[in-house]
Amino acid sequence: MASSHVIGAWNPEDPGFWRSRGQSVAQRNLWLSIPALTLAFAVWMVWSVVVVNLPAAGFRFSTNQLFWLASLPALCGATLRIFYSFAVPIFGGRRWTALSTASLLLPAAGIGLAVQNPDTPYEVFVLLALLCGFGGGNFASSMSNISFFFPKAQKGMALGLNAGLGNLGVSLVQFVVPMVITTGVFGSLGGEPQWLTRNGSQVSMWLQNAGYVWVPFILLSTVACWFGMNDLREARASFADQAVIFKRKHNWLMCWLYIGTFGSFIGYSAGFPLLIQSQFAGINALSYAWLGPLVGALVRPLGGWLADRLGGARVTFWTFLLMAAGVFAVLHFLPGAGRAGNFTGFLLSFLLLFAASGIGNGSTFRMIPVIFLTERQRSAGPGAAAQEQAVREANKEAAAVLGFSSAIGAYGGFFIPKSYGSSIAMTGGPQAALYLFIAFYATCVLVTWWFYSRKNAPMPC
Repeated sequence: MASSHVIGAWNPEDPGFWRSRGQSVAQRNLWLSIPALTLAFAVWMVWSVVVVNLPAAGFRFSTNQLFWLASLPALCGATLRIFYSFAVPIFGGRRWTALSTASLLLPAAGIGLAVQNPDTPYEVFVLLALLCGFGGGNFASSMSNISFFFPKAQKGMALGLNAGLGNLGVSLVQFVVPMVITTGVFGSLGGEPQWLTRNGSQVSMWLQNAGYVWVPFILLSTVACWFGMNDLREARASFADQAVIFKRKHNWLMCWLYIGTFGSFIGYSAGFPLLIQSQFAGINALSYAWLGPLVGALVRPLGGWLADRLGGARVTFWTFLLMAAGVFAVLHFLPGAGRAGNFTGFLLSFLLLFAASGIGNGSTFRMIPVIFLTERQRSAGPGAAAQEQAVREANKEAAAVLGFSSAIGAYGGFFIPKSYGSSIAMTGGPQAALYLFIAFYATCVLVTWWFYSRKNAPMPC
């Protein structure tokens, strides 16, 4: 049965092949990959909402413990991405996508069980937070897989759609979970509610729905991927074949830039609810926190589209300048130094940051395939056979770099919220962390300009 899903010859750069067969197959795999990735992001970021509600559900964890629970999924997910980066060429895109999607059932069901008992040890929540890292790992393999299916001219848009609509899972979880925990949507199967006092009256909450709500969708997506996606024989490669990227300078440079784009997106997403709660008393953080990830996810395909037309490096360069400006705006509207702060200005500044990070996510991932195709073609001989081999090698290297850079970038989901916490603990506010982010964006501007976007850059893209 599995062999019927394996495609032997695959050459999307051939216009005839692309029109007759390639485009329809590629589109089918893309549109099955997107919901699987959306669910992965939802499970990955579910703790950003759950931690806000744990005290109300009767759990007596310290603020520091809550920050750790919000940060650990990103730490684990980023580390798993390193391994997931190389999984598709080894196991096949269809098999790995289906299995990695099914793995999300463990943390989703586990959270549903654990939050129903206030005596559940903190160590169990730590384990579940780490298991949510499975969702973060899926991004690396998903992007690697989709990159094989599309021609160079369409990779930016395809990767932007896969990642951008997948990133919607972050906004989705922050929008859906606050609604589903207010009603017993699963009836008696979902367990008893937790009772809490709000404004002098008893209200019920089903915090377990934060995990349970994703279970049926995970099952559906797993089945759809297993029976509807394809494995590409030409995409097969061992770890040793892919490990050559660790010798490539541009792999490490793009990892640095992707920390600035995706690391910012996922880090700001993970820390946004707690940052609002800590800086603006009286504001319901969960009423606004989902807006930022929504904006960042929706504009990511735009970043890929702009990069396809204007050049990825040019778009990335201006994106980092815009992100630095956005952080300066956030600093201006924060409370501190005798100022009460302005929440509207703060929120709009963060929406600008999310939008810029989303565009940068798309443009950086457009840069990677172009960089490695150009590099391999430059080093290949002039013959047609040598150039074809260069294209095959470039596709495999670019896919590995897409996954590996996403792994390194995902550490931003851990360091940004922890930077807030450390800055607040040491100085009383998050300003020190934000100034550090500005300095980092300055380095990203310089790297992009020197290597990729300036006139006579060594690797224009």
